[in-house]
Amino acid sequence: MKLLISHKKLDRADKVQLVVSYTLQIIILITSIIALLQKQWQTGFFALSILLLTALPGLIRRNYKIYMPVEIDLIVILFVFFAIFLGEIHSYYTIFWWWDIMLHISSGFLLGIAGFFLVHILNEERKLSIQPKLVVLFAFAFAVALGAIWEIFEFSIDQILGLTMQNSSLVDTMWDLIVDTLGAVVISFLGYFYLNRKTKSLLFERLLKRFLSRNRKLFKKKK
Repeated sequence: MKLLISHKKLDRADKVQLVVSYTLQIIILITSIIALLQKQWQTGFFALSILLLTALPGLIRRNYKIYMPVEIDLIVILFVFFAIFLGEIHSYYTIFWWWDIMLHISSGFLLGIAGFFLVHILNEERKLSIQPKLVVLFAFAFAVALGAIWEIFEFSIDQILGLTMQNSSLVDTMWDLIVDTLGAVVISFLGYFYLNRKTKSLLFERLLKRFLSRNRKLFKKKK
């Protein structure tokens, strides 16, 4: 199987990011193997599930020919690694009181960016003429909605596997939703100023340009 790191169009920074991604995946794989050999079945299968989540960008790229920027691969893997592998398996949620808050603020940022990119790309390429206010409103709603779905996922995992991702607390769940929303608000404001060209964002411009350049076929108008 050909690794993405061998792609000719990748620059040095891309390859460094991919090395980090592959290293984290190897760590998760080794952890799952050790856990299974020690008959720690729950930890082993949980780690394998995490590994599958980190492989999602690659699976999407391979099966649906949707090429995400390398930064997106790294962000997804880092978030899953920090949130579930370190947070749950290695108990960082209880060791560091700020771990959960940090991750939920980050998820608000990331989901807000994802929602913004989705509607902005469609708006630009399909000539939908959606007003900037509606673009950022969609980005905000997208981030908050997925944040709520994540809380449902945490609740389900806790009930099925007997974990404590929600710390068995309504207060914890509400704070998670609040910081998700704050992260989404920040990205929405940045997106609004970016669309009105009142400020420049190297991150937005780089990711948009790279995504569009590698996925032109997704935005071709049907005749």
